[in-house]
Amino acid sequence: MKNRCVFLSVLAAFALTLFSAAFAADGSSLKPPPGARAAIVVFEDLECPNCALVYPQLWEAAKRYNVPVVLHDYPLSNHPWSFDAAVFARFFDTKSQKLGDDFRGYIYKNQPQITRQNLRQYADKFANDNKSPLPFLLDPDGQLKAKILADRDLGNKVGLAHTPTIFVIGNGGATTPFVEVTDPAKLGQVIEDMLAKSSPKKSSPEKVTAKKAGKN
Repeated sequence: MKNRCVFLSVLAAFALTLFSAAFAADGSSLKPPPGARAAIVVFEDLECPNCALVYPQLWEAAKRYNVPVVLHDYPLSNHPWSFDAAVFARFFDTKSQKLGDDFRGYIYKNQPQITRQNLRQYADKFANDNKSPLPFLLDPDGQLKAKILADRDLGNKVGLAHTPTIFVIGNGGATTPFVEVTDPAKLGQVIEDMLAKSSPKKSSPEKVTAKKAGKN
């Protein structure tokens, strides 16, 4: 009986491994920004608790290894205010990339207190504190919404199954295959490995705040 239990446990673990492999995201179509040897590419949801935990770690690693972070919005349908928060973030991106990054960090920090009803209040406070007041109509022509939908379509194409989904991408094509980072504690090691495999940079990459390069 004991041997049977052990066998079933091993079989279950093997099946779980096959399931995870079958549904792993495919980041092979993603590329780092021009001039960068490697990049951290992230699909995130501003209402996702795990995204909030990981967000500071992404930027710490980016600063340490001097690699850019490319953020993609992937608001989940079961999160009632995440899409609207992404629209606010996109608005602040139009003011400056740093302001957009800071807003995302601000939302993650205050995430437990935010609801769909008070999201605008939090966004207004951030806007006023940063002397960048929000217009009454945030996205009248739908351009910001279209960018978010394009990001979500991209996430669907690469087979996202969760947020955050974190990739480390190199500039060497087939010689630097993408790596999906499932353990944020190993992010630094993955970046080091990718930089070691990547082609020497021909020009200086943009600062790590230059994230949305190549996006619509």
